[in-house]
Amino acid sequence: MSATGTAAPATVPASRRVAGIGLATASGVAVAVQSRINGELGVRLADGIAAAVVSFGLGLLVLLVLVPAIPGGRRGMAELRTALRDGSLRPWQCLGGVCGAFLVATQGLTIGTLGVAVFTVAVVAGQSASGLSVDRAGIGPMGRQPVTAARLAGAALTVLAVVLAVGDRLGDPGALALALLPLLAGIGIAWQQAVNGRVRAASGSALAATLVNFTVGTVALLVTFAVEVAVRGRPAGSFPGEPWLYLGGPIGIVFIAIAAAIVHFTGVLLLGLATIAGQIVGAVLLDLALPTEASHPGPATLAGAGLTLVAVLVAALGPAPRR
Repeated sequence: MSATGTAAPATVPASRRVAGIGLATASGVAVAVQSRINGELGVRLADGIAAAVVSFGLGLLVLLVLVPAIPGGRRGMAELRTALRDGSLRPWQCLGGVCGAFLVATQGLTIGTLGVAVFTVAVVAGQSASGLSVDRAGIGPMGRQPVTAARLAGAALTVLAVVLAVGDRLGDPGALALALLPLLAGIGIAWQQAVNGRVRAASGSALAATLVNFTVGTVALLVTFAVEVAVRGRPAGSFPGEPWLYLGGPIGIVFIAIAAAIVHFTGVLLLGLATIAGQIVGAVLLDLALPTEASHPGPATLAGAGLTLVAVLVAALGPAPRR
């Protein structure tokens, strides 16, 4: 108890923060793989929205089978309905999937033109700034988080690191204009992680929160795709035969479930920074192992990847988040 008689906010144990950072970094690697998959699927279908519908839709089908089959998933959905009825969870807090759908759509729409590097720069810039704002506003399950010097420095270093990694690819004005889409998607990611954390806290189940995310996102994408078909006609591409091009949705399940489960240990900003570190490392590994015409990682790219990890460490060594 404090001198005024009110209980001091509980500090998150260091072991949970470290575990959360590790899981978030691993999920960031998965996001880099998902970006490559959905970008290629968008090229094959000749329609980024169609690729997003396929990715989200397959993820939703997996969850519709998985969640009812697991006792924790069934309990989570029951708790979620109760939370919505009694008002402890607001309906608008269940709309994080709209931002996830927009991110997946931008992967299919822009990566074929921008490449993963410029796409990542734009997402990181939006996500870092938005993570600070979302934590400060208290939208996430941990409530208001102060904008400390360490957290601000970590966010700034992350943006600097990614720009360093891909600075030689930022000279095309047309590409930069198209990069506004992933920039907006990055801004939405922080809000998505915050409200999905609220859903997870209300339901007690990361899988239930993930199912809500995919349901909302799939509905939003289907409406968008229906409008697009009505205006422009059906996509000119065809479904590819390679099975790996349909793994974007299942990878998204892993990412969303991990984020919903650990955001109340890390806060939105630190979760985002660790995810970004994983994205950069994953992108570098992909470029080295499976190079494309646009991917030629050099010393600057490797230095940027290293600086990104330093940025996460700077933010993590700041004062522990409080609940």
